[in-house]
Amino acid sequence: MTNRNTEASPLFYSRVAGLGLLLMAILAMFSNFSVIERLIIPDDAATTANNIIANEMLFRSGFISFVIVLILDVLVAWVLYVLLKPVNKNLAMLAACFRLVYTAIFGIALSNFLNVLPLLSGAEYLTVFTTDQLQAQVMLLINAFNNGWLIGLVFFGCHLLVVGYVIVKSGGYLPRIIGLFLIIASAGYVIDSIAHFLLPNYTDYKTIFLLIVAVPGVIGELSLAFWLLIKGVKVQQKQ
Repeated sequence: MTNRNTEASPLFYSRVAGLGLLLMAILAMFSNFSVIERLIIPDDAATTANNIIANEMLFRSGFISFVIVLILDVLVAWVLYVLLKPVNKNLAMLAACFRLVYTAIFGIALSNFLNVLPLLSGAEYLTVFTTDQLQAQVMLLINAFNNGWLIGLVFFGCHLLVVGYVIVKSGGYLPRIIGLFLIIASAGYVIDSIAHFLLPNYTDYKTIFLLIVAVPGVIGELSLAFWLLIKGVKVQQKQ
């Protein structure tokens, strides 16, 4: 009975990892594209503030979705460590550490959103600041979130690099092509984050950098998620 449970565990972990990755992708896309991209207008504090006030529940829903993503990130970091440990324990641990550091940084960045609605809806602040000043503070909080997330994505890129390398070197434990796409995606995340800080005219090349990040990232991360969900039984064969 013990042996059967031991043999079944890699399949169980692969299902958990795949489901976690898929849920994170769905929630992150909702928060990023349906909330942030829709409500936040760069360099327009007044319009951004009005959008958030008019769509308060949507803003709150986006925040909660990101919190769930944080929880899933911790879960996935642990499960991927369990799955990759038979290939290379040290690198599996390193990959988990990189993802956990990313999660911590992203959590700190996300905390900036906690003060957005109180600033916009709190009448007590209007006795101290003008409306323009409150809106400017809201934009500072949003920019702090964006900058923190960009720093975190450097560590996330390092996580993908290590995971991709382990997969490529695993000898068929997981498909090598997925590992290659993860390595390419890791470079995209790091390059994009660095470009944000180095290029004053980053917005002129925003579409190019988005493609550099999105194409290999979506292919690699979603391929890993679906493979673990559908073909996770292959993980059992590496014992």
